[in-house]
Amino acid sequence: MPLLSVSDLQVRYGHIQGTQSVSLAISPGETVALIGSNGAGKSSTLKAILGMVPYARGDIQWQGNSLKGRKPHEILKAGIGFSPEGRRVFAQLTVRENLRVGGYSRSAHEIAARTEQIYQYFPRLKERYKQDAGSLSGGEQQMLAIGRALMSFPKLFLLDEPSLGLAPIIVERIGEILLEIQHTEKLAIVLAEQNANWALSVAHRGVILEMGCNVDAGDAAALRDSPKIRSAYLGV
Repeated sequence: MPLLSVSDLQVRYGHIQGTQSVSLAISPGETVALIGSNGAGKSSTLKAILGMVPYARGDIQWQGNSLKGRKPHEILKAGIGFSPEGRRVFAQLTVRENLRVGGYSRSAHEIAARTEQIYQYFPRLKERYKQDAGSLSGGEQQMLAIGRALMSFPKLFLLDEPSLGLAPIIVERIGEILLEIQHTEKLAIVLAEQNANWALSVAHRGVILEMGCNVDAGDAAALRDSPKIRSAYLGV
């Protein structure tokens, strides 16, 4: 049984369509790249999974149970972590305080132990643990956003455009850390990304979205050469 399955998902924002028909299945321990140009439906798919937007058609199953009608905090508590587009760290809180917010549902002992584990993944955060998050660089804020989401011990980790606005060398480092986290914790990861080459270099599988629909899917390495990549990004 898949950890998460999305079937024929249609998301609408009034008269604007976020997705037309998106389907995907995520197995435990795999990384899937959800790729496509801006407006393809990537973020809408993640927001629907998280209960942040309603969907007009289709279903989302988490460990065999429908998420229809579930509140975002219930979904997060059930084991789905989220790092949003634009990072959205709490600028006036310190690095350590941001991490504690991510572990709000855990005991003090679990928070302390998990914080040290996050520092192992991101030594830069340990160096800056007393620093306000708003004073960090973009790359450091992305590391903090990832660390904050991991504080809840998710089984599935959703990341929305984690490479956005970052220098290529920082993007590569983020990819290396995600590979380490996935290998160490055996959690499932979904990367919603415009940067197809990078996302597919990190993922086991890829799903290409175009105009709110699946247009191709398969092994990540093979998908990098798919003509559907060119179509999805350039419309040709």
